[in-house]
Amino acid sequence: MTEAFPAPAGVMFDLDGTLILSDRALGGYQVLPGAVDLLAELDRRDMPFVALTNGSAYPAAEQAPRLRALGLPIADDRLFTPNSVAAGLFNARGLKRVMVLGTDGVVAALEAEGIATCAPGDTKADAVYIAWHPHCTMDHIHAAAAAVLDGAALYSASDVPFFASKSGRAFGYSCAIGGAVARVTGVEPEVTGKPSQAALRFVAARLGVPVDRVAVVGDDPKVETVMARAGGAIGIGVTTGTTNAAEWAAAPEAQRAHLVVDGVGDLARLLFESGRADL
Repeated sequence: MTEAFPAPAGVMFDLDGTLILSDRALGGYQVLPGAVDLLAELDRRDMPFVALTNGSAYPAAEQAPRLRALGLPIADDRLFTPNSVAAGLFNARGLKRVMVLGTDGVVAALEAEGIATCAPGDTKADAVYIAWHPHCTMDHIHAAAAAVLDGAALYSASDVPFFASKSGRAFGYSCAIGGAVARVTGVEPEVTGKPSQAALRFVAARLGVPVDRVAVVGDDPKVETVMARAGGAIGIGVTTGTTNAAEWAAAPEAQRAHLVVDGVGDLARLLFESGRADL
């Protein structure tokens, strides 16, 4: 399954289902075949790349060293999460105090970017941010809904219900919690992670290349590929995560990848073969 596309000037990788598989608790990683060699080849060719995961539990300074320990050459400043995008939006929009429904890692990531955070229940929040929060309680949901009904803006790291893990589909907490708050308030959260265009623009800026020359590599047509298609980037799908080859072939036009490969191990040859600009 191939559609002509311009030669990429930079590459964005998803993590889970694309470069790695995590366990459901996000505590352990398994590198997928070909990932280490591909990233090393991109470095050798001076092709800029970043990884953008919808996982928001850990800041890059904590997660990237774990990936490097497995051989993946991903520096801290090449790994981004929805928290990275969110912080930029909060700063740009003058949001001074953000109520966080998430782990300590989410709070740390935002505060490192200069965002003042507060816990659920604070009455002075001007925004609510929902991220990875496996210990969410009804009190937290009530506090978030109350803040939104009082005028706070509502954001969520992700609205993806499942992600690929070593044990199969794993539950997306941000999606579930955000859905509960939206049902109560009638306000849909603005998503900061994939497939938002804010995330795509963030990635292009970090790569230093035009959006239409960014290759977005991921395992989910409803996440990475729809983001790429909507923004005019290049969508590349892999079958190592949530989506098999038949499902990729049946995807509607808005979710159709320009190229589908069995795994990232095939990408170096296809992206650079004979210096071709398209396939």
